[in-house]
Amino acid sequence: MILGIDVGGTHTDSVLMKGRKIIRKSKVLTDKENILNCVMMATEAVAKPEDIKNLERIVLSTTLTTNAVVQNQLAPVGLVVMNGPGVSPKDLPLYDKANYVAGYMSHRGIEAEAPDRSELAELKAKFKKEKINRLAIVGKFSTRNPAHEQEVSDVFKDVAEHASQSHQLSGSLNFPRRIATTYLNEAVWHLQDKLANELKTYMDKLGVNVPLYILKADGGTIEFEQSRKTPVQTILSGPAATIMGVLPYVSDDMDSISVDIGGTTTDIALFANGVPLLEPQGITIEDHKTSVRGLLTHSIGVGGDSHVRVEDGVLKLGPERLGAAMAFDGPVPTTTDALIVLGIADIGDKAKAMEAMKQLAAELKKTPEEVAKDVLDLACTLIVDKINAMLAEINSKPVYTIHELLEGRKIEPLEIVVVGGPAPFMAKRIGEMMDCPVKVPGDSDVINASGAATARTTVELNMIADTEAQTLSIAEEGVQQEISRRFTLDDLIELGTDKLVKMAKQAGARDQDIEVEVADSQVFNVVRGYSTTGKNMRVRLQVKPGLIKDDSN
Repeated sequence: MILGIDVGGTHTDSVLMKGRKIIRKSKVLTDKENILNCVMMATEAVAKPEDIKNLERIVLSTTLTTNAVVQNQLAPVGLVVMNGPGVSPKDLPLYDKANYVAGYMSHRGIEAEAPDRSELAELKAKFKKEKINRLAIVGKFSTRNPAHEQEVSDVFKDVAEHASQSHQLSGSLNFPRRIATTYLNEAVWHLQDKLANELKTYMDKLGVNVPLYILKADGGTIEFEQSRKTPVQTILSGPAATIMGVLPYVSDDMDSISVDIGGTTTDIALFANGVPLLEPQGITIEDHKTSVRGLLTHSIGVGGDSHVRVEDGVLKLGPERLGAAMAFDGPVPTTTDALIVLGIADIGDKAKAMEAMKQLAAELKKTPEEVAKDVLDLACTLIVDKINAMLAEINSKPVYTIHELLEGRKIEPLEIVVVGGPAPFMAKRIGEMMDCPVKVPGDSDVINASGAATARTTVELNMIADTEAQTLSIAEEGVQQEISRRFTLDDLIELGTDKLVKMAKQAGARDQDIEVEVADSQVFNVVRGYSTTGKNMRVRLQVKPGLIKDDSN
């Protein structure tokens, strides 16, 4: 059996599954001050003691790090940047937070300027005085040679509680994105470290020895202890869980849209013939452009609990949530109140929902029923407008799925899968507006929990081989090794595949779920004078994201 848990902002959902089948499901209120208690309650709501003994894996998706970034609840970070020549600090992200120091590598990973130890000593004294004990260290070409990042980290080790080095987080050469990624990783590290401690206590209380994973932004999972090192990977875990949950329901012979309507926001994702689209360079959150591999999702501040009001004689909805619907003793009219008045949703106290619409009707000089229909139309219009804007943006540039680049491909959805609590009540109207068939999967109210439960473990590896210098660099591991001048691209892929399989198993992947693919490979000649003196080869390998194989049959 598998236990899937989604810790959301309002509710913590849980499912007990056997293969792909949900045996039991539950929702409990999220207590942000006591996540351990939430997870334990969510577990006990679906799993009996005999079920717990039969668990094979537990997977958690969470909005913890996402909310910290969105709400700017980030820890102070000493951001140390070795930018070298060629780019002005003012053109780099987080310019106002960064401390720029000497030292840089060339594009081939050869030291061009050594770090200045006296400068680092001054910065160390400054951090000590300001009580900054968490560091983010970034060098321009550190993915080719991490020695400078490692040296700086070593200098600060006696004053830093924790330090993130950019080469350990991404093999990408994109310097600005690595700066943002490393900063965010350190800024949310304390939250993920605390969560990991709570999850360790949780596992001890359960008394089982099974893998516990956390869902990442790319729809794959990472073992919870390993998540302490790369908490930035768990940003946008929630939307990724939705996509993995929807995956079994989208058609593999047509393009699709998934719409996840929550209490506060609606998350939208696109599929090309059943395969989710990917952010090729990395996810963006709150203007932070990162190198974190992630699924492509867009959000809008429309949900079942969105605040509905009249401003200057015009009906307005969202983006804020001020509480539950008035039908559930909330403080203000919401989308849910409108659905209840229209008779679409048979939930809550209809009299209180009617009172909510009467408040709006008095200002608009309409009947409560007319206003309720306007609220539903407005909510669905905002969602449909966002879908159309997203399609226009996607179709104006190359389309990437989690598996490949689709040259010249236009995404033209022929179906919409609607999930989330309000899904059964709003799906039909969205379909009418899009002139597109819609479907609402069973158990769509816990789709995030089931998506997390069935997601594969994914890992990625970036490698660079230079046959002239006779060196091979593995970015994420921060190591270099010698190779011969006769080393080939096939040799690089073979060596990388072996390493990636070992990494995947260390992260908790099962043999039957490891599918390695070459995500990118490039070969360049190294020319000196008029002669080719070697080759520069770059390879990115990944374990394919997707769902675990169903062994229940």
